[in-house]
Amino acid sequence: MQQFDVVVLGAGMVGAAVALGFARKSFNVAIVEPNMPAAFNPSSTPDLRVSAISLASESLLSALGVWDSIAAMRVHPYRRLAVWEDESSFTEFDASDSSGEAHSRMGHMVENRVIQLGIHQALSESKNVHWFNHYHGLNEDTGELTLNDDIAAKAQLVIVAEGAQSSARQNAGIATQGWQYRQSVLSITVKCHHDEHQQKESDLTWQRFVSGCPKAFLPLFDDYAALIWYDQIPVIQRLTQLSNNELKKRIISAFPERLPDFDIVETGAFPITRMHAQRYFKGRMVLVGDSAHTINPLAGQGVNLGFKDVEALLKHVTQVEDASLLQSQLLAYEQSRKPQNLLMMSTMDAIYNVFASDALPLKFARNVGLKLANNMGWAKDKVMRYAMGLN
Repeated sequence: MQQFDVVVLGAGMVGAAVALGFARKSFNVAIVEPNMPAAFNPSSTPDLRVSAISLASESLLSALGVWDSIAAMRVHPYRRLAVWEDESSFTEFDASDSSGEAHSRMGHMVENRVIQLGIHQALSESKNVHWFNHYHGLNEDTGELTLNDDIAAKAQLVIVAEGAQSSARQNAGIATQGWQYRQSVLSITVKCHHDEHQQKESDLTWQRFVSGCPKAFLPLFDDYAALIWYDQIPVIQRLTQLSNNELKKRIISAFPERLPDFDIVETGAFPITRMHAQRYFKGRMVLVGDSAHTINPLAGQGVNLGFKDVEALLKHVTQVEDASLLQSQLLAYEQSRKPQNLLMMSTMDAIYNVFASDALPLKFARNVGLKLANNMGWAKDKVMRYAMGLN
C-alpha cells in the first residue's frame, strides 16, 4: 500500500493551489485529476472561463511562487470598478483611493486555465508530487483509497477539490443546503474596437443593474473582453440559439451605451447555484473551494473564496499523522472559513435580491444608496478593500 501525507482530489485552480502549498511544506502529495488543461497558446483567443483575481489571491499565488509564471502568459489588470443602475447613481471605485498602502490595481482578470497551468508547472517540478488519473473506494475515516485502477493507497489527509458536484462529498454523506437561482448567465467573449476615449477605460470593469438582470464588462488582454449577461433561464436559452449577428443586436440594445463596438468570438451559458456544505470535514477528509460552497457570481468572488480556503487550510494544518490533532486542526479550519463563506454568500444574495425588484420605492432607495456611497469616502473605501480581499 502506497503511503501519502496528502491526497488532493481535483487539480483545478483551488485544488492545484492547495496541493502546491502542501508540497512546498515538504509533505508527500498525490494529486488525482482526470482532465488536464490544454497547453497554453499565446496566439489563441481567451477562454470563456475567466476570474477577477483579487489582490489577496495574487498574494497567495505569489507566496506559492507561481504568480510570475501566470502573469508571463497573459493577465489584464483592472484599477477601477463602476456600478450603477440609473446614470445619476453611477459609482466608481478606484484602487488608488484605498486607505493604507497605495495600490495600483484592484486585481487582474485572468483565464481560469492560465491560473491552472501556472500552478501545474510548479507542481510538475516538485519531486514530492505524484499524479494519478482517477480514484475509487475512498474511505474518509481511514484515508484509504484506490488510485488509478489497482494502486492501493492510504492518505493521512484527503483534500476534496472536485467542484460543486463532488462525488467524494456525496459518498461521505455530507449534506448540503442551497438552490438554483431563477436566472442563469450568458458569458460572451468579444473583441473590442475602441475609440480614443474608450481605450483609456481598458482598466475599468463595470456592472449595470437593469431590471434585476445585471450586465457586466470585464476587460481582458489585447482589447478582448468578457460580457456577462444575467437573465431569466428561458431568455438565456433563447439568446444561445441566436446567430452572432442577431446576438450582437440584442447586446447593443441591452447593454449600456459605454460598451465599445465589438465582434463576438465565443459564447457559453452557465447556471447560477448556491450550495453550502453543512460540514467541511469528516474523518481524514476535508472540503475546499466549490466542493464546500458555490456562490452567486455577482461580484466574481467564487475562486477568491476558494483561495482563502487554501490559505486557511495551509495555516491550520501543520501535521497529519496524529488523528486527534488532525481533527482539531480541521475543526479550526472549518471554524475560520465556514462563517466567512456564509457571510459572503448572504451578502451576494442580499445585493441580488435588492436589485431584482422593479418596485419604485425600492428602486429609489437603492439609487439613493449608490449616490451616498459615491460621496462617502469611508464607505467606498470599505467596499473597495473588501473587493480586493484586504478585509
